[in-house]
Amino acid sequence: MATEEASTGLVFHPMDQFIVKPLFGGDTLHWYTPTNVTLWMGLTVLVIFLLLVVGSRGRAIVPSRVQSIGELAYGFVHKMVEDVAGKDGLKYFPYIMTLFMFILFANFLGLLPMAFTTTSHVAVTAVLALLVFLTVTILGFVKNGASFLSLFWVSSAPLAIRPVLAVIEIISYFVRPVSHSIRLAGNMTAGHAVIKVFAAFAGAALLSPLAVAGVAAMYGLEILVSFIQAYVFTILTCVYLRDALHPHH
Repeated sequence: MATEEASTGLVFHPMDQFIVKPLFGGDTLHWYTPTNVTLWMGLTVLVIFLLLVVGSRGRAIVPSRVQSIGELAYGFVHKMVEDVAGKDGLKYFPYIMTLFMFILFANFLGLLPMAFTTTSHVAVTAVLALLVFLTVTILGFVKNGASFLSLFWVSSAPLAIRPVLAVIEIISYFVRPVSHSIRLAGNMTAGHAVIKVFAAFAGAALLSPLAVAGVAAMYGLEILVSFIQAYVFTILTCVYLRDALHPHH
């Protein structure tokens, strides 16, 4: 460790919090090895289950606090899907609700001390983005057949530039899963790294008050960012769903 610190010039490593480690020791990782990522993804699913299933099982007319939170989340996502994708999109509301809740609670749980932020890894966000991409693409062809390709043909543009626009539309369409996944992972990684940097200066006598204030401010900002990133990922999914259901410009 001393050699590593001397070579890098750092006594702390902000990116160490993103290292994937086996839960039961060892250094070898296989696709079936339980890791800290596995643990915190499982905890995310458990928290969602407790909120939406266990906490709302009574279906009380006067809801409890837990049931109220579940109902607020349900209503929020339902309105988002209806407003963006239209009433036709409500058929796919369960999938979009699952995406939103998983990303939201994965982000929030990652703010706990000693926790692991699963959405900071592109390996996780890329799977979510690819599933959205494949789902809306397959759905677009199933619902519209070959006319789904009209999504890439901007009929309102002058005929001379339509082929150029078609190429741009095709490229932007296939870049969607890349931007969709990197946006989420990048924002979560950057925020947590900055918090770790501020926390590292908390031990310095002169910088301690500023470091503590910086950590508090960044935590408040990260809470907001955690919600916004879940919202952005979900609303983009709704936009892609709308394009699949109604591809005509």
